[in-house]
Amino acid sequence: MSAPETTTSCARKALTEEGVPTRTKVAGLLALLACVGCCALPYLIVAGIVTGAGAAVLQQTLIAAAAGLAALALGMWWLRRRQIAKRRAAAGGSGCGDANCAC
Repeated sequence: MSAPETTTSCARKALTEEGVPTRTKVAGLLALLACVGCCALPYLIVAGIVTGAGAAVLQQTLIAAAAGLAALALGMWWLRRRQIAKRRAAAGGSGCGDANCAC
């Protein structure tokens, strides 16, 4: 015999079913590429593609871009999770804090 399936309307469990939005993945990927570009600067200097002064400016720009994009990706991810949780709770589901939800 199989165990009976229990259905819960817990907003926290519903969040794991939704996945990560595409825009968050794109922002995270761009932040990763900015980090890789920053780490590749010494090799670009040795190859003669970028000068020392250009590398200094480019490094600061890439660090700022990576930090900004990472913060943007985390913010979009957090806001999406809040929207889903509010939508599930407004649809009659039990919110966090009841006996069925492991929040």
